[in-house]
Amino acid sequence: MSFRMGLRPLLVCFALLCAGRLAPAQIKVGVINLQKAVFDTAEIKKADQEMQMRYKPRQDRLQQTQEQIQRIAQQLQAGAGKLTPQQEAELQAQGQRLQKEGQRLQDDLQADVTADRNEILSKSSQKMSEVVKKIAEEKGLDLVVETSATIFVKPTLDLTADATAAYDKTYPVGTTPAGK
Repeated sequence: MSFRMGLRPLLVCFALLCAGRLAPAQIKVGVINLQKAVFDTAEIKKADQEMQMRYKPRQDRLQQTQEQIQRIAQQLQAGAGKLTPQQEAELQAQGQRLQKEGQRLQDDLQADVTADRNEILSKSSQKMSEVVKKIAEEKGLDLVVETSATIFVKPTLDLTADATAAYDKTYPVGTTPAGK
């Protein structure tokens, strides 16, 4: 019985020694800041410029409406006690109408911008995932993780700039409209 008890620690040590020698190969890992990689692409920069130009007239109209509201408020303040009740009521009604119009313009603009932005980013993110997979295969990586999920990363493991460059090479601006 004492022989068996003395054999157990020896067997455990032997098993640990063998396991250490048979340890699996090192896992090769890369990290990426996916959001930065996507936002730094030429395609996204071009899409941003196009969206700014497309929505500028509506933004200008919204700003004009807000300026009109401000002028009416100033007229009401400057005319306090000088305007007839009818003039004051007309200015207040005009201001309320413009406020409703401005709110509608802002809501519509925001909804359209958000929808366009989400569509463009969704398509670009899908394409970026394909690019990252290709880079991982080329570099023999077993795993690529988002930088937000890491605490410490050696800069040599960061694939963000490589992914942006590969994306721009794979999807050059001008070959397809942004977001299409």
